[in-house]
Amino acid sequence: MKKSPLVKLVCFGGLYILLPDNMETEDPDCFWVAVKGRGPYIVDETEYKSLHAEMNLFYDKSQDTDEVKPVTIEEGQICVVFSEELKCWCRAVIKSIIYCTDHYQTKCFFVDYAKYVFVKSKDIRVALEAFIQIPYRAKKCRLYGIKPMTLHISFYEDTAKMIPTNRWDSAAIEYFQHLLKAATEVKVQLHAVEDSTYHVFLYVTIKDEKVCVNDDLAINNFAAFKEAIEENTRSSADHQKNQTSLNADFFPVKIVNPALAFRPVLFQEKIPPNPDIDLIFLIETCQRLSTDLNGNTAFTVKAIPSLPFKEDPVVHIDEYVKCFKWLSNQSFPNLHEEKNFVFLSNKIEPVSLLETAPLSDDLKKELTRKKFVGPNFTESYCWPPVARGCDVLAISWQGNDPLVYIPPLLTRLQLESCYKALPKRDGPLALILCPGWKKAQLVFELLKTYRTCSGQLHPMLVILGQNKEAGSVKIQGCEVIVTTPCSLLRLFEHQGLLLCRLCHVVLDEIEVLFSDAAEQVFAILDCCKKAFGAEKLECSPQQIIAVGTRWHKHIAPLTEEFMNDPYVVITAVEEASIYGNVQQVVQPCMNSERTAVLLKILGCTPSDLQKVLVFTDSVNEAEMVHEALKSSSITSLKIHKESKFNFKYTLEQWTKKNSSGTRTVLVLTDDCMQSLGITDATCVIHFSLPSPRILGQRLHSMSDSFCNVVKASVAQEYTKARSVILLTENNECRALEILQFLQHAGAEIPPELHSFTAKMLEAEEEKKLSRPLCAYLKTFGICKNRTTCPDRHQINVQIDVAQNILDDKITQLPGCVTILPLNVVNATNYFGRIVDKEKDQYTILAEEMKEYFEKPSNKISATTVQKLGFYGLCEQALFHRVQVVEISPKEEENLVFNVKIKYIDEGRTSQVQNYHLLHLPAKFQCLPPQAVEFVLCRVKPIDNELEWNPKVTHYINQKIKGKLHEAKIVHTLGNTAWVDPMVRVTRIPALKITVNEYSVRAEILSTGLGADNPEHITQLQKLCGHMKLLDCAENLEPLGIKEGTSGPESTSSPQNVSIQEKSTENCNSSGITVGNNSSDGVAETKEAEEMTLHQRKCFYPEIKWFQNEETVTVKVKIARAADCKCEFSKEKVVFSACSGDKLYLADVELHRYILAERSTCVIKDKEVIIVLTKEKKGAWCKLPKNKNPHVSFDFEHWEELEDETPFPVGKEELYCTATVPEELSDYSEDSGTEDDE
Repeated sequence: MKKSPLVKLVCFGGLYILLPDNMETEDPDCFWVAVKGRGPYIVDETEYKSLHAEMNLFYDKSQDTDEVKPVTIEEGQICVVFSEELKCWCRAVIKSIIYCTDHYQTKCFFVDYAKYVFVKSKDIRVALEAFIQIPYRAKKCRLYGIKPMTLHISFYEDTAKMIPTNRWDSAAIEYFQHLLKAATEVKVQLHAVEDSTYHVFLYVTIKDEKVCVNDDLAINNFAAFKEAIEENTRSSADHQKNQTSLNADFFPVKIVNPALAFRPVLFQEKIPPNPDIDLIFLIETCQRLSTDLNGNTAFTVKAIPSLPFKEDPVVHIDEYVKCFKWLSNQSFPNLHEEKNFVFLSNKIEPVSLLETAPLSDDLKKELTRKKFVGPNFTESYCWPPVARGCDVLAISWQGNDPLVYIPPLLTRLQLESCYKALPKRDGPLALILCPGWKKAQLVFELLKTYRTCSGQLHPMLVILGQNKEAGSVKIQGCEVIVTTPCSLLRLFEHQGLLLCRLCHVVLDEIEVLFSDAAEQVFAILDCCKKAFGAEKLECSPQQIIAVGTRWHKHIAPLTEEFMNDPYVVITAVEEASIYGNVQQVVQPCMNSERTAVLLKILGCTPSDLQKVLVFTDSVNEAEMVHEALKSSSITSLKIHKESKFNFKYTLEQWTKKNSSGTRTVLVLTDDCMQSLGITDATCVIHFSLPSPRILGQRLHSMSDSFCNVVKASVAQEYTKARSVILLTENNECRALEILQFLQHAGAEIPPELHSFTAKMLEAEEEKKLSRPLCAYLKTFGICKNRTTCPDRHQINVQIDVAQNILDDKITQLPGCVTILPLNVVNATNYFGRIVDKEKDQYTILAEEMKEYFEKPSNKISATTVQKLGFYGLCEQALFHRVQVVEISPKEEENLVFNVKIKYIDEGRTSQVQNYHLLHLPAKFQCLPPQAVEFVLCRVKPIDNELEWNPKVTHYINQKIKGKLHEAKIVHTLGNTAWVDPMVRVTRIPALKITVNEYSVRAEILSTGLGADNPEHITQLQKLCGHMKLLDCAENLEPLGIKEGTSGPESTSSPQNVSIQEKSTENCNSSGITVGNNSSDGVAETKEAEEMTLHQRKCFYPEIKWFQNEETVTVKVKIARAADCKCEFSKEKVVFSACSGDKLYLADVELHRYILAERSTCVIKDKEVIIVLTKEKKGAWCKLPKNKNPHVSFDFEHWEELEDETPFPVGKEELYCTATVPEELSDYSEDSGTEDDE
């Protein structure tokens, strides 16, 4: 029997892969292999044999017990199945489920043997956790860089041509399988891993001759390289070369595959076909390092269509080495692609492969088992100095990943000889400071994951509150403490010798630490500095590691005062420019004056800034600037994609050494930066404002001039590179991004930029009006990251003042209410119901639903499940009303699928399978959803944390869930109610008394992890401060004021509306006070005010309106309105207000009836918004009953209402035919004029 071929994976350093006969080889895009061999990075075959022996022993004994049978089965589920062919239990993944008459048939894939089998659902067993720890034995591979080809014959065109296809021909599959069977040895060069599939170059040895399978398939026209296919689609000439006449004498014709011109090949001793190629054609040429099968290295050049290669694209490296010197092998950095740039204070030899990394063998093996992909670019530079025990400062877009420092630090801690001089007592060797409990928890979990391969490492997580629990913390046998700055200081107060053995300090997310707790961090660093200075620690490692994503001003004193010759690694250009003291200058000017300002800047530029780049965003702009410089006798170069000058000439002029005081100016466009590869500029002028991504690329051109602050002398620190931005009135769209960068860089910002960005910030907030109100704003009263937060931070009348179940409950149950928390989101945020103790509607509904669904005939599964549909659900003998909120498109094709549902009476969400949903009769859908969101006021997490510690949430959940509480509602917005206080009240019937069992706020504070937040309600008032809500709880009779009268008509029962700000102690849900004023003094004052009001001249304000099915929104155009009064009745709205020295009055008799008690008035800075709730749903054809020249339809909302037109159709259209033209004809610019009559 012939031996199975062995595959050597080059990048895995000697792994052998077995292609056994019982594994499937489907086609070149899907063939399965199994790893075989020994080494620290692979699982030995003996481990798999041991695993299967244990599985057979376990499932043979317990195969019929219910404990190992799954409750549910789903696609993608890991399970264990018995194989009749292999006569053993195998690990498998369920690929599909087929419904049969009496059972489910599942298609399973054996993950260790790469075979598909069909199994009945009753024969599936649960996979224990212990049996899925070892990685799958079968690995999926595909050939890299090639695509199947097929012969396409067109009898109409009388041609035959090779075209790409998505499926491999049977001949190609047979040929591929024949190569593998005939091979005695196979070597593989791994190119990439994508979606758990190895993309490889496959080399086979047949009769002592090595063949690249990828190339062989392409040469024999079974495939083509993807690069060639992409180029052929752009070139019709190349496309026609693959065609031949069917009448040719020799058929089929051997077609020369153009892919060979683009295939990466090794350089050989051949003369280039055209050695005088102009460098303009080499803009997109790149260098890559290729490793041949014998380990030799050579540079590889990728040919491009512009190159006039004939048959052989191979060129000799020596002939072109001079031409390619100016082409950087690192492309210019994107904002979030750090692999292209690195700034180093000291030389570091990066590690690109895991096997060469300075880590212990056990740690490497564990990382491989966890499918660790790396080291990445940042880790390749950070791991070596960290492992050597050096001080390290790393600023990178990946700087928030703990794996930047954890693996080399763990390796360092295993060197016991380094710590022999330390005192023999309890105390950590390493201290990791994190900005919050959440990050500390993540770091601690990673340490626990890798501690098994790091000797006897014992990490400890320390998160302490303010309840004096620090004294009881025991630090015994702990090598690493993970904590936050405030928690460490609390612990240090009770354990003064805590740092006596400390050797390593890690500052994780350094910019957040310094932003939130700079004082505490420096206090800890001072303690560490004293500990490092102790006599017994002088011979032990002393290391500080600081990692983060952004620069912070406090990092400079950190490196100067606490670090010893640190290794600075910065892989973000913008952050490197800040570290390197690049001077950022903003020059405001008019767009038409940019050229003059540019000339002035060049005239005032210091002589030491000798190399200046002027960046433009178009060819025309570059030409214009170049001509302006020439006309001003300023010698300059220019380069852009249409430039006739050679790149080589431009670079020679740029790199030429000039005499002192001589300046070189280069005008260029952004698309030339990468090709030129300039890094030695001393000044960059942004003639056009760049985006942040382009700004980083432009700053890269000065990277050689970045000051190395750690090693710089005093004179060097003041020799700064300069970046000058010309800010014009046309740059509003990018002004906000530039402002944020300049603020981060600590640059001087002109007032013009602030005015630009104020408009931008306002516009950005307007875009968020349809988003939910920010959760942090609701929970704590503030949001620290408003610019990046996706939710809105201002009131939206249509959403926040909507009428719903909350308003009905508050109207029925004023003052304190009884609430039932059912879903605890966190310590201060809950969903639940407001309970009416006398007659609760939901309790009645729940009893009716239970009685209905307990009858088997009524438990009807929903035949079709639709998004946003309402259904019933049985859960632990309880029946709930639920709404489907999400169905995956892929799931809908299956008979059984998961849906995301919301319990509309509890507020929680869950996932269930579709067949669990029950048909919900219409009578159970009449009651509106009862779930209300509650927010407990005046308490927040300690230490400026943004999220509650899970300990507090768990404690409060156990304390309050499902229990009735008395609460006072101090504020409402939409479906959210803010409560303060919230108390559990226990009634003692025998004594006829009630006892306050506990206050929820006091319980949170007692944990020590909560702090007082006295500004919470004040911030909520400030949020609504510019909006005074006028909510009339009763039908108010009109004031009876008419135009042309000298005073008000007398009314039988006048009612006064007073607008008051809400207070913490006494406020209702809408923040207003409504009612009769019985005080004689106040009545006299009110009468005097009304007499004075009507002696003044009245103006009729401009009114615009729009509507939806339930409400009409009226906008009254009055700026800075004061003394507002708004009264609603069933058929009329009367509004009056003052603005400056003018009085405005509007008495509108409405076209249809409204619900006065549900109508509201909101006062803003520039207008007053009145929301009228219609008595009957439907469209209105006009607002006032009679024609009014000051009232017009708001056409700004016309597009929003195209589907819900304000003009009725059908029968009502006949009724309103005469009024519609009047409404349209009244819409004009004159409608906003003041009425002096």
